[in-house]
Amino acid sequence: MFVCRHLLALAALVSFAGSVDAGEWPDKPIKIIYPYAAGSAGDATARLIARGLGEALGQPVIVENRVGANGVLATDVVARSAPDGYTFLWAITPQIAISPTMTKVPYDAKAFVPISAVATNRFALVVNSNVPAKTVAEFVGYVRAQPGFAYAEGGAGSISHLAMVLFLKRAGLKGTNVSYRGGAPALTDVVAGHLPAMFSIFGDALAQAESGAIRILAVSSEQRSLQSPDIPTVAESGFPGFKTISWWGLMAPAGTPNLVVNRIAGEVAKATKDPKIIKQLINFGVDPLGNSPDQFAEMVATDIQLWAEAVKLAGLQGN
Repeated sequence: MFVCRHLLALAALVSFAGSVDAGEWPDKPIKIIYPYAAGSAGDATARLIARGLGEALGQPVIVENRVGANGVLATDVVARSAPDGYTFLWAITPQIAISPTMTKVPYDAKAFVPISAVATNRFALVVNSNVPAKTVAEFVGYVRAQPGFAYAEGGAGSISHLAMVLFLKRAGLKGTNVSYRGGAPALTDVVAGHLPAMFSIFGDALAQAESGAIRILAVSSEQRSLQSPDIPTVAESGFPGFKTISWWGLMAPAGTPNLVVNRIAGEVAKATKDPKIIKQLINFGVDPLGNSPDQFAEMVATDIQLWAEAVKLAGLQGN
């Protein structure tokens, strides 16, 4: 399992990293390793940021898809890469903050330096349109009246699974998870009415809600979404402090020079403030962020604690 104090120290590693001559780096193409197949919103975001970095740095920045072991393979490739400023990880919450609490992985927190969280994803508590609940409070009452309540989720240990585990615990409720190979097929079955509810990635849920097939009761982020500001948060619906989001960000192998880390972080910060890029990210259903290495390290450390609790509640620890 990741140790949170190691995550909090990650940003400090940057200060002690090696040196790079500003006139030499970069002098060849840069790779961003993406841990899943092409075609998703995350992949599109990685390519959007890569184009911007390439223009700013004067070298091609290539997104390379490495599929395998639910993202662990790609993450390990970067962990073992030379810290020379030419290989980066498109880091995603599960590989960094969840998988290491569930099973043995070949890397640890000390293998990476956080650079910047590019964007965050909120999740939506959704119900099939035939479920009578129209608010979170009504949903709690609905579940309490269903002794055999079961919900859909995108795989054991996925955020859609663990978010519901945390919610049910907070609400004093019980439920049985039905696992799917990904959030999309899980949502498809909620739309079809085979299961009544789930926590879905907001962008996917919003498209289905607009058709009337499902109803979004609340979002899992601290703030309401820009796309649908009329939808309340779970926190303001009777569960203060409830927050379950995922993030996409850039990380580098430990020892990557300070000049490189700060330059990349600065360019990401500029990109996520560009109105054109902001519009594209919002269209993907995510919120632009572009924080600093220190802020990203703190975010990851907080998430490790949150998801470790959820994994334990779900009975998945050490599997």
